Amino acid sequence: MKLLTTNNAKIIKGEKKGYMTFGLHLAPSTLSGFNTCSCASNGCKAACLNTAGRGFYSKVQNARIKKTLLFFQEREAFMATLFKEIGLAVNQAVRKGAIPCFRLNLTSDMPWECIKWQGQSPMQAFPKAIFYDYTKSPQRMTRFLTGDFPKNYNLCFSRSESNGVLCPPFLRSKGNVAIVFRGSLPAKWRGFKVINGDIDDLRFLDRKGSVVGLKQKGRARKDLTGFVLEGGV
Repeated sequence: MKLLTTNNAKIIKGEKKGYMTFGLHLAPSTLSGFNTCSCASNGCKAACLNTAGRGFYSKVQNARIKKTLLFFQEREAFMATLFKEIGLAVNQAVRKGAIPCFRLNLTSDMPWECIKWQGQSPMQAFPKAIFYDYTKSPQRMTRFLTGDFPKNYNLCFSRSESNGVLCPPFLRSKGNVAIVFRGSLPAKWRGFKVINGDIDDLRFLDRKGSVVGLKQKGRARKDLTGFVLEGGV
């Protein structure tokens, strides 16, 4: 079973800037019977992009569930495959003259900095590669901002209807926060500059202390939970 993909509309955009991103799609939340998003809110679950694009097809959903079951039920085999694919992906990117990047939480929120195989996390095993993710975990974001994180792993906090109070403190600490807005993006949110996060997915290049504005997509267009914000509210 192949784990990594480059066939994702958002991560492909980085190739124009010389970055080649490989991502991992696991089944989100408890869809597989195992929880891959420990801090998911109701709004997050309802607006999840898991079914966007190719995710609409049942065979794609089944593949993501199979990958998730493999991770939880046959960890050794999963991690051996993952590390092998990361190594091959690094070589592929270098051959093309691109910088290799990895987003292992395309549709999940797993603490990859703590998940190890043969004593190493993916970031430790491939120190010259860039890893990045979005997270709704306050604990993970706090560790990232205090420097208790692999140097080649970047996190962007993701706002939901239930964790908004944490966003300004993270921004003041020079962390970045992704917020989904309805319609056009505001210039600022609560005094913090809003940048367009839909241009590409290279969050590790964003100016520190910025709001990463994302326009509502898919099921988020019908959100009534507060997950999607109106303008600069």
